[in-house]
Amino acid sequence: MEQDKKPTIDKKQIDAFINEEPSATTDEVLRKYEAEARFRKFTGLLAKIVAVIAIAMSLFHLYTAGLGVLEAIKQRSIHLTFVLVLVFLLYPASKRSPKNKVTPLDVMLAALAIFVGVYLITIYDDLANAGGVYTRMDIWVGVLLCLLVLEAARRATGKELPIMALIFVAYALFGDWIPGQFGHRGYSLERIIEHMFLTTEGIYGVALGVSSTYIFLFILFGAFLSETGMAKFFNSLAMAVAGGSPGGPAKVAIFASGLLGTINGSAVANVATTGAFTIPLMKSIGYRPQFAGAVEAVASTGGQIMPPVMGAAAFVMAEFLGMSYTQIMIAAIFPAFLYYLACWAMIHLEAVKLGLAGLPRDQLPKAGEVMRKSGHLTIPVIAIVALLLYGFTPLYAAFFTILITVAASYIKKDTAIGGAGILKALEGGARSAVGVAMACAVVGFVVGVCSLTSLGLTFGANILDLSGNNMMLMLVLTAITALILGMGLPTTACYIVAATIAAPALIKIGVLPLVAHFFVFYFACLSNLTPPVCLAAFTAAGIAGASPYKVGWTSTRLGVAGFLVPVLAVYSPMLLFQGSYSTASLIEAIITATVGIIALSAALENWLLRECSRIERLVLFCGSMGLIIPGFWTDLFGLGAVAAVYVWQRRSIPKPPAVGAAGN
Repeated sequence: MEQDKKPTIDKKQIDAFINEEPSATTDEVLRKYEAEARFRKFTGLLAKIVAVIAIAMSLFHLYTAGLGVLEAIKQRSIHLTFVLVLVFLLYPASKRSPKNKVTPLDVMLAALAIFVGVYLITIYDDLANAGGVYTRMDIWVGVLLCLLVLEAARRATGKELPIMALIFVAYALFGDWIPGQFGHRGYSLERIIEHMFLTTEGIYGVALGVSSTYIFLFILFGAFLSETGMAKFFNSLAMAVAGGSPGGPAKVAIFASGLLGTINGSAVANVATTGAFTIPLMKSIGYRPQFAGAVEAVASTGGQIMPPVMGAAAFVMAEFLGMSYTQIMIAAIFPAFLYYLACWAMIHLEAVKLGLAGLPRDQLPKAGEVMRKSGHLTIPVIAIVALLLYGFTPLYAAFFTILITVAASYIKKDTAIGGAGILKALEGGARSAVGVAMACAVVGFVVGVCSLTSLGLTFGANILDLSGNNMMLMLVLTAITALILGMGLPTTACYIVAATIAAPALIKIGVLPLVAHFFVFYFACLSNLTPPVCLAAFTAAGIAGASPYKVGWTSTRLGVAGFLVPVLAVYSPMLLFQGSYSTASLIEAIITATVGIIALSAALENWLLRECSRIERLVLFCGSMGLIIPGFWTDLFGLGAVAAVYVWQRRSIPKPPAVGAAGN
C-alpha cells in the first residue's frame, strides 16, 4: 500500500460545499442532462406572473391536503391545469425559442389548458349521468387535452415519453392488424379518447392522482426544508462525520447525497448540485475521475430508495398495491442499508488501497457544534416518520410536517424562514413538481392502453412462456425490461410502465406483490447507472471530466448491491419484512447479507486487509454469494470461506517491529 497522500484542499472548497454555493458549471451540467431543468428564467412582470401561478398551485394543494381532497377527476384536473400552464410558460418549444420571454403560441397553449380544465369541471356532474354516452364536444376537448399533454411532456421531460405514448396509442388503434398473441380487436380513436379523457383509467389515472396528492405535498415539504438550510446542515454533518476518514470526500458524498436524496427525488439534480462540490474534492485527494463521478452517481441514485422520503415512484407503488406508504417505507429500510453499505465499503477499500488520506481535521466542522447550531432542523424529519408510523396518511403527514417545519425554523434566528422564504418555498415546490407531474400525466396513455387492451396480462403471459416458468430467468427478463425502459424515461414513469406490464407476471409465478413491485422499482432507479444511457452517471462524468461510459461501468460496480438486493428479496422476502418468518431467522438473514455484501465489495475491489491473490479473490466472491443466497448450508459455506481469507491475510501481513527493536 502506498503512503497516505495528504490532500491539498483549500478551505474555501469545503465552505463552498457546506453552503452549496451555486456555480455556472452546476447549472450548465443540470440543463444538459436534466430536461426538467431547461426552463426559462424570467425577470420583471413575467417572473411575478409565474410566481403567482406557482404559489397559487401550492396553496391549492395545501388547502385540499388540510381540508380534504376533491373528487378524483376534479382534483387531478385542477392539478394538471396548473402544471400545463406552468410548462407552457416556463419551457421553450425549441432551442430557437426565446429563453427570457414567452411567445404568443405559449400563451395560446396555456389558455387552451385552462379551457380544458374549466370544461371538465363544468361537465363533471353530467359525466356521472352520461351512462357512457358522450357528446361530440367532449371528444374534441379530449383530443385537445391529449395533444396538450403530449406537447407539454415533450417540453418538460424530453421526446422519449411522448413517443412511447404514441406507440401505445398506435397499438390500441391497429391491434386488429397485429398477428399472434399481442393482437386484439382494435379500438376507434373516439373510444381511445373517451378512455383517456373521461375516465380515471387514462390521463387522469392513478399516477396523476398520486402526483396531485402525495407526491406534490412531499416535494413541497422538501422545498420548505431547503429554505430552512437543511442542505447546509446535512453537508456540515457529513463533513464532520466522514470528512476526516480515509478517502473522506467520497464518504462525504455518500453521506450527504443519501440524506439530501430523501428530500430530492431526482438523481440527476442531486448529482448536479452535490456533485459539483464533492467530485472535485474527491479528485483533489487522489481518486480517479471516473471513480469520483461514479461515487456521486451511485450516492445520488440511492436517495430514491432511502426512507423515510423516497422517490416519487414509491408513492405510486403504495397506490398500486393499495398499501399504506408506511409499509413501503419500512420495507425499504434494509435494502437501502445494504445499498449504501456496499458503496461505503468499496470506497473505503479503494482509499486504503491507494493510500488516500481524509481531509484535514482542523478544517472540518465538529459534529457536536453542527448539532448544537442546526440540530433542531431534524425535528421535521423525525415528525414525518412519527406521523407515518402513528398511522397518518402521507397526505396529512406531509401537510402537518410542513407546518412543523415552519415552526421549527424559528427556534434559531438564522434558520427562520419568514414571509419571503415561505413564498419562495411555495413557488419552488410547484416548479419542482412540474416534471414529475408531466411524467405521471403522459404515462397515463400507457396505463390506459394496457387497461383497454389487456396488454399487461398479454406481456406477462409471454414473459412466463419465454422463461419457461423459471424464476431466475423471469427475474432477469423483468430487470432487463426495466433497465431498457429507464434509458429514456424518468424513474417514476419507468416504474409505472414496468409495474403495469411486468410486475403481474412475477406475482403470477408466486412472488409476493410488494416484493414484485420493489423488484421493478429498484431496477427503474438503477437505470440511472447502467450504460448505454445512464443519466446520473453522464451528469457526474460531465462534472468529473471523465468518460461517461467509464463512469457508467464504475457506477454499476459500485452499485452492485442495488442489483443483488431485489433478487435476494424475491428468495428471502423477510428482508422486506414480508411473508412468514421468525425474529431469529430475520436477524440471521440480516447478519449474513451484511457480511456477504462486505465480502463482495472486497472481492470487487481486490482488497481486504491487503491486495488479494486470484485464489483469495475467487474464494471471497464465492463466499459472498453463499452468504447473500439464503439458506443454512450456503451461509455456513460463505462464513467459512470469508473467515478463511480474513485469517490467512491477517497472518500473512508482516508485523511491525517492536518499539526499540532497531536499537538492539
